[in-house]
Amino acid sequence: MGNHASEPGSTTVSSETGSKSERAYAAIKDKILGGEYTPGYRLVLAKLAEDLGFSVVPVREAIRRLEAESFVTFERNVGATVAGIDPTEYLYTMQTLSIVEGAATALSAPLITGPDITRARAVNARMSRSLEHFDPIRFTALNLEFHSILFENCPNPHILDLVHRGWNRLQALRSSTFNYVPGRAGESVTEHEALLKLLESGAGAEDIERAARAHRAATLDAYLAHNASDQQAHALLTPSY
Repeated sequence: MGNHASEPGSTTVSSETGSKSERAYAAIKDKILGGEYTPGYRLVLAKLAEDLGFSVVPVREAIRRLEAESFVTFERNVGATVAGIDPTEYLYTMQTLSIVEGAATALSAPLITGPDITRARAVNARMSRSLEHFDPIRFTALNLEFHSILFENCPNPHILDLVHRGWNRLQALRSSTFNYVPGRAGESVTEHEALLKLLESGAGAEDIERAARAHRAATLDAYLAHNASDQQAHALLTPSY
């Protein structure tokens, strides 16, 4: 199997190829996904154009494209800003991804080879080592690399397309959930190893799908619990009149 881990959300565009608009789009999107441009960050067209060495026109086109993909929002008297996480959209995306990725992993299972398992375990080991000096963005990238090894052999192209769309939507939401619930990262590594052992043992498709779905659902549950806690704290700190 080829390594397709970079496919979901990939924005790599050669500095020597592609239109200026495409290159501006890739550069700005990479900074959003990499955390350099955080939610609420103002995207000033003139400054972006100066930094990229382009005119304002291709940068404006890139920003419009990013707005269409929900990476950017426009606010009156503010302009373009990096969009934040929409909790409802995150909920729906994670629920959907748990279903389609679970199915894709189960369908991939008979086609996953020993070297695939070895490669996935090596990625998981890197995730484990990264816990000591935790970087949520890096951990999320490794998480995608790990899961891609398990679902990319899916023989059903329609299910695989839905998985890619789900991961792309998560990136548009900038959902490094581990930013909010870093304690979930260690649990995720442990669950990865359990999933690999299921695959190695030749477990049935239903067991593999159930484990993959439960793994994804656990991350969603952790985020929802954190979000509910934040809302409760905000309510307690907000005076009523």
